[in-house]
Amino acid sequence: MSWKKSIGQKQQIHVLQNALSTGRLAHAYLFTGPDGSGKESVAFELASLLNCQNATDGSEEGACGVCPDCLMIKEFMHPNVEYIFPVESALLDPGDSAKKENKKFTEAKERYDALLEKKKQNPYLSPAMERSMGILTEQIVALQHKALFMPNEGSKKIFIISQAERLHPSAANKLLKLLEEPPAHVLFILVSSRPDALLPTIRSRCQALRFSRVTQQELRLWLQQNRPEIQEPNLSFIVSFSRGNLRLAWEFINNRDSDTAETATIVLRNEALEYLRKVLTPSRFHEAITSCEQNAKNLSRGDLVLFLAALLLFFQDANHRRINADFQELNNPDISDAINRFAKNFPNPDFFQISTLTEEAIRAIERNASPLLVMASFTAEIKGLLLRKA
Repeated sequence: MSWKKSIGQKQQIHVLQNALSTGRLAHAYLFTGPDGSGKESVAFELASLLNCQNATDGSEEGACGVCPDCLMIKEFMHPNVEYIFPVESALLDPGDSAKKENKKFTEAKERYDALLEKKKQNPYLSPAMERSMGILTEQIVALQHKALFMPNEGSKKIFIISQAERLHPSAANKLLKLLEEPPAHVLFILVSSRPDALLPTIRSRCQALRFSRVTQQELRLWLQQNRPEIQEPNLSFIVSFSRGNLRLAWEFINNRDSDTAETATIVLRNEALEYLRKVLTPSRFHEAITSCEQNAKNLSRGDLVLFLAALLLFFQDANHRRINADFQELNNPDISDAINRFAKNFPNPDFFQISTLTEEAIRAIERNASPLLVMASFTAEIKGLLLRKA
């Protein structure tokens, strides 16, 4: 991926290009913004540009993407680029070969490799091992040792720390010492969707660069220019359901089926609508509670976010049709009849509060709140907002 093929974030890229061309690249950056906004992909593009054999400083094109250095960075194998994210402590235990052959280490290594492979397939994924306690002290100690050595080739070593808000307190303190006396040959890029959770002293030693969710127009234009084989209704489906989250958009782009109706996300949307019917039918509300419990137990956090996002998009469509019965730019054009029935049968929902409630539930799931508590609270509150009388 080059600068020109990046999705959105033109202002952020321009800031970095100027810093490169004027020789004023900071020693440490803090890339902040919502999950899926492209922070890490820009971090890796900068790392590639600093090591690319065919690029020039401040190159408007970015890295070439095909030279040996660029290819090694894509495979997470370049000696100048270190990528840190939350892993299991079993991977970090010091020991000899016998230690590394034990079952605990082997299983953890398999999970790590599988997660890294997912990251290779989706540059907008922020990986974290499920059994991790965060970014551990041993990981930062390893960076301290690596910072002592000059880069093999290229101008700098680049340390990219994903989900920096998950630094263990002792790891954060060790990182702070590195940032206080940064080696001239090392560039630190901390990436976080919750910068407020970082030590203020760490934040103060980094140049902050704020990212935002890409707009639907930006994503649609990028798809039309770079993936012209994606046509309607798949195009609108990807743009609408990703809601500016590039991780989701990338998954839809690469995992889409020939028939949109058969995609796993459409199946999840239909399950969400069936759940909504249970919530709105007095004799079936107990079924909605059961569905709530089953979804919280059986769906991954990512799928729960999609489940709630599907409801949010449906509510948006219903509100549009309630205001204008001829509104055509629906998120779900394939179920327009169901949208019309909902708008007719439930004319007075508080859509502002409904949207707020749904967005809050999505954020809670993304921030590791209990799925069961979030879904139970959502189920209890959404009914009253939907059945509000004029």
